[in-house]
Amino acid sequence: MSPGDRFDGYVVDGTLGHGGYAIVYRTHDTAEPDRVVALKILDEHHREPAQLARLQREFDLAHRLDHPHIVKVYACGPGWLAMELVDGGTVATLPTRTDRLTALAQIAGALDYAHQRGIVHCDVKPSNILVSPSFSVRGAILIDFGVAHTVAEDVGHRPAHIEASLPYSAPELLHGQAPSAATDEYALACTAFELITGSPPFTATTSMGLVDQQLHAPPPRLSRKIDWLPHAFDSIMAKALAKSPNARYETCSEFVALITRALH
Repeated sequence: MSPGDRFDGYVVDGTLGHGGYAIVYRTHDTAEPDRVVALKILDEHHREPAQLARLQREFDLAHRLDHPHIVKVYACGPGWLAMELVDGGTVATLPTRTDRLTALAQIAGALDYAHQRGIVHCDVKPSNILVSPSFSVRGAILIDFGVAHTVAEDVGHRPAHIEASLPYSAPELLHGQAPSAATDEYALACTAFELITGSPPFTATTSMGLVDQQLHAPPPRLSRKIDWLPHAFDSIMAKALAKSPNARYETCSEFVALITRALH
C-alpha cells in the first residue's frame, strides 16, 4: 500500500519493513490521528490457514501479557495485526555494551514474566528485540509471539512441529520435545553471546551443521581469545547453554545478572 491508502480504520503513512511473509506499515488511526500504529499485513501469497492462524496466535498470546518490555498489540483481523510502533531498530543497533546488557536484562524480565504465565516465546533472537528511538525512556521490546507455546498445550500430547531459528535453537526443540522456560533462556544466552562478542556461539554454515553443533558441541570458551572477556563469561555461558534444560539457570534474569556482573 502507498501513503494515504486506508485499511480497516487506519491510514498508511509509509512502509516500515518487509518480513518473510508480511509487510509492516507505519499508520495512524482515522479516529485518533495522533495515534501512530504499526500495521502488519500478510502478503497475498502467505494467507494459508496455518499462516492466518499464526498471526491470530501472535495477537492472542501477546494480548494476554502486559509488560513494559513486551510489544503491545491492539487489534487484529483476517491477515492483519495492529500493534505498538517501535522504530529504533533492533537491539544489535545499540552502540555500547552497557546499553546491550541493559536491554538483555529488560528482555530477561519480560521472558520471566511470560514464563510465570505459562507462555514460552520460542523464537528469542536479536531481530525479535526492538529498541525505542529514545532507549533510556522505553528500552528494549520483545516482539513476535507467532510461534510461542503455552505450557497448557503440553498436557496429554507431544507438540506439533515448532518453528525456530537454528542459531538460537535449544537442543530440546531440535529433539521435538516440548519447550519450557529453559528453552527461552538458551535462546537468550545465544543472543547475549552474539551481542557481546559479535556472533552467536554456533556458526556452522549449513543447517545440518548448526543442528549438530546445538546438539553436541560445547560453546566456545572465548576468554582464551578475547583478552577483555573474563573467565567467568565462559562458565556462565556454559551453564545457560547446557544441553539439558534442567542444568540451566532457574530464570533468565539470574543468567543476565551474572553476565552483567562479570562484564562490569
